[in-house]
Amino acid sequence: MLLSALLMSVGINSCLCVLFFILYSVLRKQPHNYEVFLPRRLADGTSKRRRNKVARYIPSVKWIWKSWRPTERQLMESSGLDGVVFMRMITFSLKVFLFAGIIGVFVLLPVNCFGDQLTVIDYADWSANSLDLFSVANLKIRSQWLWVHFGAIYLVTAFVCCLLYFEFRYIALKRIEHFYSSKPQPEQFTILVRNIPSTDGSSVSDTVDRFFGENHFSTYLSHVVIHRTSKLRSVVDKAKKLYKQVKHKKQDKKKPMRFFSRKDTPEGHYESVLQELEQDIRMGQAEVSAPGKEVRAAFVSFKSRYGAATALHMPQSINPTYWLTEPAPEPHDVHWPFFSASFMQKWLAKILVVFACLLLTILFLVPVVLVQGLTNLPALEFMFPFLTLILSMKVVSQIITGYLPSLILQTSLKVVPPIMEFLSSIQGHICHSDIQKSACNKVIWFTIWNVFFATVFSGSAFYKLSVILDPKEIPVKLAVAVPAQASFFIAYVVTTGWTDTLTELFRVVPFMVSYIKRSFEPSDDNEFVVPPMRYHRDTPRVLFFGLLGITYFFLAPLILPFILLYFCLAYIIYRNQVRMTHIFTLLDFSVH
Repeated sequence: MLLSALLMSVGINSCLCVLFFILYSVLRKQPHNYEVFLPRRLADGTSKRRRNKVARYIPSVKWIWKSWRPTERQLMESSGLDGVVFMRMITFSLKVFLFAGIIGVFVLLPVNCFGDQLTVIDYADWSANSLDLFSVANLKIRSQWLWVHFGAIYLVTAFVCCLLYFEFRYIALKRIEHFYSSKPQPEQFTILVRNIPSTDGSSVSDTVDRFFGENHFSTYLSHVVIHRTSKLRSVVDKAKKLYKQVKHKKQDKKKPMRFFSRKDTPEGHYESVLQELEQDIRMGQAEVSAPGKEVRAAFVSFKSRYGAATALHMPQSINPTYWLTEPAPEPHDVHWPFFSASFMQKWLAKILVVFACLLLTILFLVPVVLVQGLTNLPALEFMFPFLTLILSMKVVSQIITGYLPSLILQTSLKVVPPIMEFLSSIQGHICHSDIQKSACNKVIWFTIWNVFFATVFSGSAFYKLSVILDPKEIPVKLAVAVPAQASFFIAYVVTTGWTDTLTELFRVVPFMVSYIKRSFEPSDDNEFVVPPMRYHRDTPRVLFFGLLGITYFFLAPLILPFILLYFCLAYIIYRNQVRMTHIFTLLDFSVH
């Protein structure tokens, strides 16, 4: 990739970032957009709807200073330990790449520029130079200047290790402090017991009471057997939906009509539906209490946290598939569908998820190969001769090689976090936090393999089949080819890092959904949803950019300023989202 193509990508994404910044600065002040941009402040009661203000239409940067100002203790009070750890991950990356950036830009980059392995830099026309001239590939084999790179690697590695030690120690102390400062919670005294064996003539409740009364008589307190309540929950959901409809009907009739507004429903219809729901709820409660609706699982409580921990880590049966114990989830964190799943059902679900992840990984190689084809302009002209005239235009070739590949890859990656979250939800987890952790692990490994390794291999080594004939040349070829992919990853950081982070600030999709809803039906100012932090989407992105920075800081140090700017944007924007938008728990909650 030429430097001009990279500058084209940087220019396009910089314009998009400025546009999103201006739109956010203006639209966040509009009263009808508070549910989109300021739901957390509305839920806390710290923001009121102000109308008829001229300042609402003037962009401002005050929110940046307000996001910078809160201390870590204030973040702990507002977002909990999860939010603090997430922000510490970004500040840790800032420290690492600030140190590595100083060494890379002021030491390694000049050394690479003055090499002459590939060609001599054209100082008269900087934009016509290849980005490979700024990488370690421009140094000769066995060059003495390589010792500068080795020294930089040792120095940065030592700095990162020391920083990791102190950061891990700090977070561990914070966890202990948070544990001792918080009040004892019921889930700390409780464990979940699954796959309770059936006993002739005894119910599940009697079996649990007899088993733990005999084996944990000094610490056992009580238990609660789990019942199948899916039908009852569906009836309750219908009742909540009807409540919202009645609430909208009681709104002021003088509000302006929206396009395609619904016709009013007679009040008698609501009365008949409520009677039916009341009868369904009574029947559901009777069915839930029936003996056949018991799930072979129970929450078992103990007199102390030590007793619960002992029972949790102690095998309860010779048969490893019976009396399975797990930590009890928090009440608001429970994921109910898999409480009735047997050991074999969970095992088969995990196997199915593994095969689904492998299939998704293979299918995702299609956009990766397409992206690498776009970055190789000569190969593109050879495969599509009719595009030669169009590709000969300088602006078109710069957009195709510099901006379009990273945009295609970014768009393709949008569907990965929701798919991984769905696959994790059918894997047998019993709480939403475990689903988020599992999805986060899947997304980060998927990103590392498909975006990093698949891109490097498909763009550098796989099309050079001649290296297979001479295995001794493979390290030499990779040493030249892997740094050559730095140009693509720089454009990827600019597109996925800068623009995606500003998209998180502007919240494009929620804003469009809110606008469409306001067009079709009147909005209720007292009803909105505070969105949770999507860890399985944002955490893998931060970690992957850290991987790119550590990998390429000595191969192609030109990437470091772009990664450092990404972490600066992420630091400000996510602190703003902590204050204004997201809750750092793993569940949505509605405010009425």
